[in-house]
Formats: sequence, C-alpha cells, structure tokens
Amino acid sequence: MDVLTFGETMIALRADRPLALNPNISATIAGAESNVAIGLARLGHDVQWAGRVGDDTGGELIRRTLRAESVGQYYVTTDPHRPTGILIFEERLPDLTRVGYFRQNSAGSALGINDFSAALSGSPRILHITGITPALGAGAADTVLQAAAAAHAAGATVTFDVNYRAKLWSRDEAAATLRALIPFVDVVIGSEDELTLLTDEQPGSSAAAKALIGHGVREVVIKLGADGARLHDAGGTVHSPAREVTAVDSVGAGDAFTAGYISGLLTGRTADERLHLANTMGAFAVASKGDWEGLPTLSELALLNAGNGTALR
Repeated sequence: MDVLTFGETMIALRADRPLALNPNISATIAGAESNVAIGLARLGHDVQWAGRVGDDTGGELIRRTLRAESVGQYYVTTDPHRPTGILIFEERLPDLTRVGYFRQNSAGSALGINDFSAALSGSPRILHITGITPALGAGAADTVLQAAAAAHAAGATVTFDVNYRAKLWSRDEAAATLRALIPFVDVVIGSEDELTLLTDEQPGSSAAAKALIGHGVREVVIKLGADGARLHDAGGTVHSPAREVTAVDSVGAGDAFTAGYISGLLTGRTADERLHLANTMGAFAVASKGDWEGLPTLSELALLNAGNGTALR
C-alpha cells in the first residue's frame, strides 16, 4: 500500500446558481481525503481510502465512484443507522462558490479507530490526514490523533494538510486540537494563514515554518495560490511558480496540489520536482469543473505544456 487516507466523503450536489432560484443540479462525491486518493490513483499509486458511508444511495454512489477511480475500499464501513452526509456547492459567480454542509450525525462523522486499525497494520508507506476530520467531533479528533501516532511509531511517513474550515469550528478550537498532531507529522501542507493555527508565529514570514521544523516536522509546504508554492526544510527554502491556466473552478485545487506533492514523495523526486508536480496537479483542478473530475493521469501531465487552442490529432 502506497497511501492510506481516511475521512468523510459526502454526496456533492452542484448547483449552477443559488438554490432559491431553482438551479440545475448534478450529483457527484467530494471529500478532501478521497479527492487526494483519486488524484494519487490517477497517477498510478496504490491507495486505500477508509471511511464510513450510510446504507443508502449516497453511500452506493461513493463506493461506485471510488471503485471506478481504482481507489481501494477494503476498509470502508457501511453504517446502517446514520445517513451519508451531503455537500452543496452553489455557483454564485464564475469562480465564486458558496458551500453548505449537511453532515450532522452523518455516517462519516462517526468514524472511529476501529474502522481502519486493520488498515494501519497493512504498513502503508504514507498515512495522509487532514484538519477536516478532527473538526467533526471529539471522537473523530481522537481517532486522527491515534492514527497519526500509530503510523508514526510504525515508521510510515505522515502527511498533514491543515485544511481549516471556518464553518466547522473556530480557530481557537482548531489550534488546540491540531497542535497535538505535530509530534507525529513529517510533512505539513497549508497556506501561510493556516500555519498560524499550528504555531504562535504570524503569517507572511518563514518563522512559522521554522518553528514547525524545530518541533520535528521534516517538511513544511506552503500553498501560495497564484504565486505557486514554497517548501521549507532543514536545508533551506525552495520556491516553485504556479502553472498558468485559465481559472474555471478553484474548488479542489488544494487537494490536487497535495496529491501531486505526495506522489513526488513516493517517487523520490527532488524538492523542485515535487513542487512542480504539485503545482501542475493544482492547475489541472483550477482549469476544470469539479473537485477531482479534471485531474490528470500520469500520461496527461504534459498536456499543460501544449499551447492554448491545441488540438491533439
């Protein structure tokens, strides 16, 4: 197993205008961890996603979609008592989307360590976690902490995308919970602002990254949006510019970036190469509608090098 990840995946309803205006709606799935899993699977990696889904058509949609994307589901549990959560995207402007969550008492929010302890014994090379799952409740937060500690003790690399969601919890709550993960994390990925949840340093400088490295984190990867990305480690700092594309939908770009960076770790790429791959994956996401639908396969990565208007015949 290259990568094990876990969290809540939901039914994603995409509306082309506000719900009050009777929009056209399409259904798919979305979840930060499963988005990353799909991105990695498309790049040829052996990925397992662990989670809980309801015994309903939403759960079936999640299972069918992940199966079609070659994401392993050996450790997925069907909950007969809780429904699959729902996520609604309302497109308000061409690249401005409002997000609503309907996940209280959902199957995914009841995730516990017993749901994937067997997966941890499968010796994944990388355990990927995010800051979204701990926001679902005290039980979910404790589960993420136990998983990170167990994977770290077993010698796996633990990657952590901060992924702060203000609609799920306050910054103070997030900081108190997420800082407990740091002793078990090898790679932190986040925006400059998100790093302030993990340290007492202010955004806009390298101080936060240096503080995390001082606490044992091996690499700190900062997503800079249109300015690309920056990597900090004990050897110094590396910057990689963003790939130029026409922005269509920014939702899912961070997860795509993370998938690219993890793929670079798995394949032994240099720091420059890891950032370039991560930026390339993020660019594909930004240039496509949906969280994960436009992500490339390994053979498609070079498509961004073709000029605008190119027809491949």
